[in-house]
Amino acid sequence: MTQFRKSAHAAAEAMRTVFPETPCQRNDHLSALYDAEIWLKREDLSPVRSYKLRGAFNAMRKVEGASRFVCASAGNHAQGMAYMCQSFAVPGVVFMPVTTPQQKIDKTRIFGGAFIEIRLVGDYFDDTLAEAKRYCAEIGGHFLAPFDDADVIEGQASVGVEIEAQMGRPDRIVLPVGGGGLAAGIRRYFGPEMPMTFVEPAGGASLSAAVAAGHPVALPRVDSFVDGAAVARIGDAPWAVLKETRAGDVLTAPEDRICTTILRMLNVEGIVLEPAGALSVDALADIAEEIRGKRVVCITSGGNFDFERLPEVKERAQRFSGVKKYFILRLPQRPGALRDFLEMLGPDDDITRFEYLKKSARNFGSVLIGIETKDAANFGTLFQRMDDAGFAYRDTTNDVILAEFLI
Repeated sequence: MTQFRKSAHAAAEAMRTVFPETPCQRNDHLSALYDAEIWLKREDLSPVRSYKLRGAFNAMRKVEGASRFVCASAGNHAQGMAYMCQSFAVPGVVFMPVTTPQQKIDKTRIFGGAFIEIRLVGDYFDDTLAEAKRYCAEIGGHFLAPFDDADVIEGQASVGVEIEAQMGRPDRIVLPVGGGGLAAGIRRYFGPEMPMTFVEPAGGASLSAAVAAGHPVALPRVDSFVDGAAVARIGDAPWAVLKETRAGDVLTAPEDRICTTILRMLNVEGIVLEPAGALSVDALADIAEEIRGKRVVCITSGGNFDFERLPEVKERAQRFSGVKKYFILRLPQRPGALRDFLEMLGPDDDITRFEYLKKSARNFGSVLIGIETKDAANFGTLFQRMDDAGFAYRDTTNDVILAEFLI
């Protein structure tokens, strides 16, 4: 047994004094869907509904004499540190952007209780991070990094310790990648011989960029929808472990497709997953042929889902599935024109949005219309009818700028 594996086992054993292990559960629905044994490592069932408290625990237990712990985070890392501050009865300061949803602020405060202070600084995370580090240096505190830290990586490796103890060595592990702390811990624990699929959001593919360049690079733009894994640059410490990763072992998941997975797991299985927590399950469709007949573990990394986001998730899932579309229609300004259009709709077509402004001294007016149907193929029929009738229209469903402005 390597020294790292011994240290990961010691970390996992020490954790049992603070919180229990998370279950590894066979999922019958996914197993039947992919003709494989699909197991879920339920990190969404930890006390803070993510794996982040593992790294926080391991890093904090090794620090002696810190006046207080400091972190910058608007999500799971903040909650993990807060939970450990209360468990160890040590003070901590959590820096969050001013724009952080109140729900996340309240949950962090609940986990930390009287042992933490929350400071809201900056509109953007980079500003928050800079102020947290400045403050930490000023007071001589200990800055708790979310992923770019050897002790944090060692703590996240305890997920692998539990997988091995609960079911032995599977044929493949599928797991999400953000800054790389969890991925590095699991890879180092199991070694290069274990087949792994790393999954990151398409709008935050920092590991893919690093693999292509041969070193960590900063992405010019990050889509923050998958907030638990949308990181602009993979950490240096994780990269030291992951640098031999093959490009074919890293998958990117479209944000809208992740929404379909979130809804399926919620509606079919009753499992609440945040976008980052759904990444591993979402990627199964991409590796379906590779995993047929195999034992596969998907690490569901977190379940801190704000249900105020559910309408957006449903909207994005429907658009990705093709059962909901938005388009701009040029409607003749004459009596009966609207009736002519409505008669083209099929029995399963439902208008969900309709905005029309009659313009004076013009022959045509513009309509923003949203239609939801039961089968994506119905839109082909509708558009053919509109073409045959001579209606001019533009499908704006996938026009990002118009969607953000109008929808």
